[in-house]
Amino acid sequence: MSGASLVIQTSFLGDTVLTTPLIAELARRGPVDVVVTPASAGLLANNPSIRKLYVYDKRGRDAGARGLLRLARLIERDSRDGARTTVAPLVERTAYLAQGSVRSAALALLAGFRRRVGFDSSPARLLYTRCILYDRSAHHAERLWRLANPGGDSPAPEMPPPRLYPGEPERAAVDALLGPVHDGRPLVALAPGSVWGTKRWPYYPELAARIAPHCRLAIVGSADDSDAARHIVRAADAQGVVDATGKLSLLASAELIGRADLLVTNDSSPQHLASAMATPTITIFGPTVPAFGFGPLAPRSTTLGHPSLPCRPCSHHGPPTCPLGHWKCMRELSVEMVEGEVGGILEEAMRHVMRKQKAESREQ
Repeated sequence: MSGASLVIQTSFLGDTVLTTPLIAELARRGPVDVVVTPASAGLLANNPSIRKLYVYDKRGRDAGARGLLRLARLIERDSRDGARTTVAPLVERTAYLAQGSVRSAALALLAGFRRRVGFDSSPARLLYTRCILYDRSAHHAERLWRLANPGGDSPAPEMPPPRLYPGEPERAAVDALLGPVHDGRPLVALAPGSVWGTKRWPYYPELAARIAPHCRLAIVGSADDSDAARHIVRAADAQGVVDATGKLSLLASAELIGRADLLVTNDSSPQHLASAMATPTITIFGPTVPAFGFGPLAPRSTTLGHPSLPCRPCSHHGPPTCPLGHWKCMRELSVEMVEGEVGGILEEAMRHVMRKQKAESREQ
């Protein structure tokens, strides 16, 4: 017997990345289909755990009740056809509501999923057949994974890490940007952007000026981050600084981050790309805090924030401007503090490489 699953995740980019452990876990049990937004769809390309990816353009082509019903009918038809063609009989199909809106629950209901699993804190919980505790003390990747592993008498398996799968097009795009020259210095990726204004640490140019003599730099982000990137390039005043803002797909950005020895980022989606690519990360938290469950997961990662401000955290996502007007949570996080963490993590990374090389030489 095998189980067929539908995962619905139509939230932010980072949430999509953090849903990959849940997808991998469900794929051990049977075929998994996934519903995502157009913005997130590219992140899940090449994922071997996904049978079919449905792109739900809830603010465009699929807006409104008609678009919702059209997608629900498509999913139901595909599920019915899959059940007829599979060799092994399928148990009851289950929908996992990684995004807890009423619209997502309605999609699962209309698509004929009689088993619907979601969080007990979700607005749509009355439409679920099983509610799972939303553990505010856990990382969000673990919370999502727990939808399939809510606990009980038997020991829970170990959560697989988030993972993305850049392919040859992404590798080629990064090769073209980085070029063939490697001068032996560590590669540090900088991600100065965020949708939320108060999450953008203002001192990336000053940090770049300090570390550029010792590191190669690559700036990642969307086209909206190009102005910030220009300031960083100008401050670094060094050849070989790669501005990748607006030049790579999300999956290619993950490939670039995966090649870096370290990522310095705000509390935004690049840190989750780094978690999926196992790249050590320094995440700078301003109005938000790691305790919300969205910190970095890669080995040798750390977080920085202003520990003594009574106004932190002021928002779950981060407001456009500081509600009190002083923005001390970011302005008082010094360049020296971040630079010190960069040096410490790079030194540990070099020691890790040397230990690995010694171990490999002994095996040979």
